[in-house]
Amino acid sequence: MARKLKIRDLTLRDGHQSLFATRLKSKHVEQVIEDYKDAGFYAMEVWGGAVPDSVMRYLDESPWTRLNSISKVIEGRSYLTALSRGRNLFGYAPYPNTVIDGFYKEAVKQGLGIMRIFDALNDLNNVESSIKKINEVGGIADGAVCYTVDPKPSQAAPEKVGFFARLFGKKPAAPEKIFTDEYFVEKAKGMEAMGAKIITLKDMAGLVNPARITTLIPALKKAVSVPVDFHTHCTPGYGLASSLMAVIHGVDILDTNIWYFGGGSAAPAIELIYVFCQKLGIELEANMEAVGRIRVKLEDIRRDLRDFDLQKDSFPRAFDPLKDTLPAEVDAQFDRAIAAAKANDEAALLDACHAIEAYFNFPKANEIVKHAEVPGGMYSNMVAQLKSLGAEDVLNDAMALIPEVRRAAGLVPLVTPTSQIVGGQAVSLAIDRKKGNPDYTMVSNQFINLIKGEYGKTPVAIDPKFREKITGSPVEKPYDINAYQAPENPTLPEFGGVKLAKDESDYLLLQLFPTVGATFLRNRRAEEYAAAPKAEVVEEKKAAEEPITGPVQKIPMGGSIISVAVQPGAAVKKGQALLVYEAMKMENTVNSEREGVIKRVFVQAGQVVATNAVLVEFEG
Repeated sequence: MARKLKIRDLTLRDGHQSLFATRLKSKHVEQVIEDYKDAGFYAMEVWGGAVPDSVMRYLDESPWTRLNSISKVIEGRSYLTALSRGRNLFGYAPYPNTVIDGFYKEAVKQGLGIMRIFDALNDLNNVESSIKKINEVGGIADGAVCYTVDPKPSQAAPEKVGFFARLFGKKPAAPEKIFTDEYFVEKAKGMEAMGAKIITLKDMAGLVNPARITTLIPALKKAVSVPVDFHTHCTPGYGLASSLMAVIHGVDILDTNIWYFGGGSAAPAIELIYVFCQKLGIELEANMEAVGRIRVKLEDIRRDLRDFDLQKDSFPRAFDPLKDTLPAEVDAQFDRAIAAAKANDEAALLDACHAIEAYFNFPKANEIVKHAEVPGGMYSNMVAQLKSLGAEDVLNDAMALIPEVRRAAGLVPLVTPTSQIVGGQAVSLAIDRKKGNPDYTMVSNQFINLIKGEYGKTPVAIDPKFREKITGSPVEKPYDINAYQAPENPTLPEFGGVKLAKDESDYLLLQLFPTVGATFLRNRRAEEYAAAPKAEVVEEKKAAEEPITGPVQKIPMGGSIISVAVQPGAAVKKGQALLVYEAMKMENTVNSEREGVIKRVFVQAGQVVATNAVLVEFEG
């Protein structure tokens, strides 16, 4: 009997998050979802990650509607899966069990089958309550171990070598290896002991090379009794080769995308894996005819997303593995890749896989991303967000600074939210240096919390001196769950006195996404109120703006105003908080640069402002 390989399709979540900045609309999903019903995938990742935030933030759509509408069509033929961040869920702060319990209960009610649960620090204390709860409410807990690598020698902190050591030629000790096979195995065993029914090796940055797979996948298979899933990306050039190596070494489930949403910053295309499986005599559990129907529609959908396509010049060559005959020289590369994988010849394997990808016009390895060791989704979102801020010129500098910021932050794996926190801080550091400011003049509130210890234990201890520089104290301070404050659900008199969140699912959006959720729900209440007759409103003519004559303070980076802490007439001290704004999905506090009296405030909560916009004017 042929060995079988289960497939988790990522197209409707991770695929567009990695390639198109999470801009896939519900209308696009509706075009393909009927064919997905017949595709025979073990699982379909359709939710979680950046989707709940992005569909509200950028598309003004309901994440609950997205999940539920897919569930109604699929009718249980494939597990619907989502991705969540352990105790953080989809937010940037740990939540108490009451929020976690309510969220998982609602998610399963709306159609979720499998929840892939991870922690950005691989701190098992942060995933235990989620694994337990998703099992309790009838879902399947998938424990994801986040793969990362030790710093390269050139990135490691320099050793302090004394005079006599230099005199006698003593070499500095090699840096300790942190992320060994044993490290990942212990995390996997811990998750299985907590109740995980699947273990995923989650290689969000595509950094696991084929040679590492030869030891790591067998070690995981030996250590746990539940199925092992492999998730990777092709950004640095390893994805296809490492996926083939994982299949050869017995992985149970492989994460793939469908052709036009595969390769590059995303996971490998299922069509290429299918060709490999045919040659290996392995049964790939998917209906490739249904996959073909989806593929045809995805070509048009990708063209519709061209404004967000970071790989416009790498549009894949059309290919149907059920009908098209490969040129002999390309077919030979598939055979060469298999032979090299079995011989553990990594160089030949990578060369063959890169030749296959080049023939089909998939992107070449991204050397910037490879050096910075970042996930594809993180990179695509950084590009999109910097473009919206008009700050594309700092991208390369920010990418080069990511390893430095990551080291300072305790060598955290780069996966949401740490990828966003570290990436956003690298952008701020690049802007600081461009302006000639001291390093870490601009520090996001989330970076402060990470360094403080509120996200959990980092893989490597943070230097107390750096912690004091960023937080004001060298002492690690874990997050106090009891300090959680549930968001208010205000009454909206402007919309007839209704509540902002009208039911439990609405209120969960407020809890998980206080700023974005509030804007989204306000839009829904406004739409509902628009149908009712309204009294005529006479607008007052605004007086001409008084010219600015006093000192002003400007915003260092464009973003959305979250809250304003001062009013005209208020006396403020230097360093006092003026407001909080969001940029690059990170919250930043603007502190007063002077002592004085506020004359005017030019912004309000919910307002979007450009870089260097005037925030307040002081009395002259």
